[in-house]
Amino acid sequence: MTEIPARPRTVPRAPDFRVMKEEGRPIAVLTCYDALMAGILDGAGVDMILVGDSLGQVVLGHDSTLPVTVDDMIRHAGAVVRGAPHTFVVVDLPFMAARVSEEDTLRSAGRILRETGARAVKLEGGDPRAVATVRRLVEAGIPVQGHLGLTPQSVHTLGGYRVQGRGEEAARVLLESARALEDAGCFSVVLELVPGPLAREVSEALRIPVIGIGAGAHCDGQVLVLPDALGLNPGFTPRFLRRFADLHGEALRGVEAYLEAVRDGSFPGPEHTFDADSG
Repeated sequence: MTEIPARPRTVPRAPDFRVMKEEGRPIAVLTCYDALMAGILDGAGVDMILVGDSLGQVVLGHDSTLPVTVDDMIRHAGAVVRGAPHTFVVVDLPFMAARVSEEDTLRSAGRILRETGARAVKLEGGDPRAVATVRRLVEAGIPVQGHLGLTPQSVHTLGGYRVQGRGEEAARVLLESARALEDAGCFSVVLELVPGPLAREVSEALRIPVIGIGAGAHCDGQVLVLPDALGLNPGFTPRFLRRFADLHGEALRGVEAYLEAVRDGSFPGPEHTFDADSG
């Protein structure tokens, strides 16, 4: 059995993840959207929790991340921070929160950190406008995680959920974008659905950590969506996903057992019923 590492007495700081990269320690990240699961991740010793705007699909039942609002992110991020008081929590800036103006983005990011207690925000894209926004946030004292490759908020522009950075020119642009985000002050960068060799090149080129999802084994860390990793979403079967549990199957069996017990009268039993004269 793997020994659970002792929890630090204080929440890590953004620069601590760069130290982990320098020391060759892989960074384990999972998404989370609620206090109950956050408590499990906190107790297990996850290095970082991402409150992703993937909650639009995973929690709210939308078919993309686009309907998610800043208020949605604040509500769920607050729950996660309360559930995981020892863990560094990063929160996605949702669709359009980072694209109207730098001042609007600053206000949204400030609200997220102030109202949730999270430690950083994540911003998609590496174009000049996104890089300028990152620099503005960092100058204001807000730690920022970048996100390149497949950026779900741009899914319609990208033509669907598919691997990015294939071909010499696309790879060059992605690498330059990653360097620009580092220069702008990002403390780490997520690479999503990027060829393994390119992800390795980016990881070796940057001083900050590169966190991969569908980007191969040579990143400085890995992130998965928690319900996917725990098998709660059996219909989602991308190549990059490994399931580490079958909670969908366990939950289904538990619900079926409950239904059977209610219908055959075995629940509730005497042990679940209060006496009239008990104190």
